[in-house]
Amino acid sequence: MFLEKEVIEKAKANNQLAFNRLFNKYWDPVFSFLISRTGDPNRAEELAIETFSKAFDRIEGFDNSLAFHSWIMTIAKNHHIDNFRSSKKKSARTHQVSDLSTQEICSSEPSPEELLISNQNLDHVLIQIKSLKKEYRNILKLRYFDNLSLKQIEGVLNEPATTIRVKLFRAKKMLANKLDRE
Repeated sequence: MFLEKEVIEKAKANNQLAFNRLFNKYWDPVFSFLISRTGDPNRAEELAIETFSKAFDRIEGFDNSLAFHSWIMTIAKNHHIDNFRSSKKKSARTHQVSDLSTQEICSSEPSPEELLISNQNLDHVLIQIKSLKKEYRNILKLRYFDNLSLKQIEGVLNEPATTIRVKLFRAKKMLANKLDRE
């Protein structure tokens, strides 16, 4: 039997199994809500994973007198709105760049200087990846260097889909934080 208040208390104490139970119970409603908003299953999945990550990062502040379902759905709604606003801003900047005439762009081939900079940036990213814990390095390698799907990663690591999604999101978040600090 699923006693939600007990599971939430365990999750507040950083119990990974409790996180997984909440994730499994609320994945479908959160994902369905986000897919209805985005119309894109891949984008909805990414936003749902980020929603759960935010929720689990803030779960110690969850008020037990509230319904968890309402709380997680509010996080999903707010995250979607924030993401939509940020993508509108990026789209406006991209539109300005795409207004450049083709005459203004001499060549699509990178210059030797650009190649050098991109190689240095890649080296920097790889150094930051190597500084992560082994489980996060491994999951990033499987997903982005070996180009495995989430389903394939489940088979390789013999872990449930929910754990893979959360670990992948956390690995990307940690890497982004390391890169932002510099």
